[in-house]
Amino acid sequence: MTSPSALTARKTWRTVEPIHAMVYFAPEPAEEYAGLGLAGTEGYFASRSAPLGAASAELVIATFYNFNPELVRRAIPRAWSLASPEEILAARLRGVDRALRSMLGSDVESAEIVEASGIARDAAEAAAQRPEGRPLFAAHAALPWPTDAHLVLWHAQSLLREYRGDGHIAALVVHQLGPVEALLLHAASGDVAGPTLQATRAWGDSAWAESLATLQGRGVLSEGDDLVLTDEGVELHSQIEDLTDELAVLPYEAIGEDGSARLRQLVRPYSQTVARLAYPRMFPPSTGDG
Repeated sequence: MTSPSALTARKTWRTVEPIHAMVYFAPEPAEEYAGLGLAGTEGYFASRSAPLGAASAELVIATFYNFNPELVRRAIPRAWSLASPEEILAARLRGVDRALRSMLGSDVESAEIVEASGIARDAAEAAAQRPEGRPLFAAHAALPWPTDAHLVLWHAQSLLREYRGDGHIAALVVHQLGPVEALLLHAASGDVAGPTLQATRAWGDSAWAESLATLQGRGVLSEGDDLVLTDEGVELHSQIEDLTDELAVLPYEAIGEDGSARLRQLVRPYSQTVARLAYPRMFPPSTGDG
């Protein structure tokens, strides 16, 4: 079995990720949270942190990394007074089931989804053998596996996403980038517009401007209001992304280069459908990699 590269880890994650990430954009999960009394960002913060138990706001701030702490504190711990973590996790899975059935129809029971779910689960279970230093991943990995193949695929990709995410946070810490600085670097790379990141993470103009000045002082961003990476900034962004990829390789070693390619082949058409229906502006480049 050919050992996969860091590039394979990135390509495979990006291709399958829409299957997981739709939980944050499709209406069905939000409807399930609303049924528990969770409104707005309460559903997001509570559902993603629920594997940790009734986590404090400080723990959610630390593990989610780039959100304004005040935004988190408006949702946590209030959410736990409305519903238990177990109730929220059950609502999340119901919402995922409804959303995927709505978007994929009878394809949720296809042979391709069944095969893909097995490959993805093998990768995720391999990651679960090495949870050290990955708190959000470890909490998700301790959850019971669902039964239906499309939910197994979703859960497996959720684990792989959080495994990669914890590694990415480690890379940001190593390179001494704070939450807003990380958002600015991400925006300057061209993946997501700065105003979108600033608004969705609820950072005020003063915090945004202060971090912009910090990165300009480090020589990472050019002077001025436009977010333009300097040569040093391009190198820094590359180092962070490369380290993130390297830290994410382990799960894909369990399925090898061929298994990773097969997983991408199986899931790509479903990811494209989900991306088109759930969040057409968020992931269009990712569904065609590899």
